[in-house]
Amino acid sequence: MRFGGLAAVNNVSVSVPRGEIRAIIGPNGAGKSTFFNCVTGVLRPTGGRVLLDGEDVAGLPPNRISRKGIARSYQITNILPGATVLENVRIAAQSRQHGWSLLSHHRAFGDLIDRARSVLEAVALREKEDELAANLSHGEQRNLEIGIALATEPRLLCLDEPTAGMSVTETHATVGLIRRIAHDVTILIVEHDMDVVMGLARTITVLHYGEVLAEGTPAEIQDNPRVQEVYLKT
Repeated sequence: MRFGGLAAVNNVSVSVPRGEIRAIIGPNGAGKSTFFNCVTGVLRPTGGRVLLDGEDVAGLPPNRISRKGIARSYQITNILPGATVLENVRIAAQSRQHGWSLLSHHRAFGDLIDRARSVLEAVALREKEDELAANLSHGEQRNLEIGIALATEPRLLCLDEPTAGMSVTETHATVGLIRRIAHDVTILIVEHDMDVVMGLARTITVLHYGEVLAEGTPAEIQDNPRVQEVYLKT
């Protein structure tokens, strides 16, 4: 991905097996967010491919990327604060409907509510379904955003700094949530909290100046001298 003469992501090849939690780490400016934006359709890559189960989805707009089975959260919470918790997730579930007939929507609406409540159960917000999203704690809002992403029934869930700004207790709860949902969806996570990364990821990819610096298990990454030099000790 080039911006003028700058290669923000250059020759990055990452393969994530189905069912894995993969972490992408690196110092500020390493290309993590640009990489995420290319995968999720926010940016159209200058070159290369983004393959989902063998299908090239590079350059598709975000709504089509979502329907292909890729969902994401953002560094800054992206919810509808004036809507209830249930409505936030229901609207996301509705976005997966390829058609919305006025004649059939009453029957479909019940199914959407059931789906939304199932998602809220998964993210531990079922008891708060009637609360305005604006009234949730920061940690609950971040988990609601994960629920919104899950409601689109993704095959790949991309989480951008999911524990940013959380207390220790909230971070611990969110790590548990990510572990639970990983049974049903492949997860790609960008995260600065190394305790979170080392506790969740099976494999870690390290970016530096838009290129892959290293890739391996948490233990291998911790012991890698180059990673220690450019990132872990900064």
